[in-house]
Amino acid sequence: MADLKKDFTNKGNITCNKNILLSILDLATKEISGIASLSNKFKCAFKRIFSKKDFNGVKINFDTNGNLCVDIYVNVYNGVSIPDIAYKVQENVKNNVASMVDMKVAKVNVYIVDVEFKEGVII
Repeated sequence: MADLKKDFTNKGNITCNKNILLSILDLATKEISGIASLSNKFKCAFKRIFSKKDFNGVKINFDTNGNLCVDIYVNVYNGVSIPDIAYKVQENVKNNVASMVDMKVAKVNVYIVDVEFKEGVII
């Protein structure tokens, strides 16, 4: 039975559309409590206007070994712990990518771009 599994895994490759991967990263980030939104401030206006599918705040690259490297730009709510939010985003992204597309995530960089205040909160 071990030989059958070995033969099965050597018969081809699995490919994943970039937009699917970006959707997984987008959803994994937005699941975290304390994230107000993803930020698009890092993209130039030209790219925002002409991009076919705009995934604000998510940028992906691959290292020399084919592992995924992710940059995520987020806006958080006032009063949340920045280190806790960043750690939760990193772990959630790694877990979701590993479970959905079986890719190894080399690193997840989380950039806090802005702090938003919830409506009705008086400081």
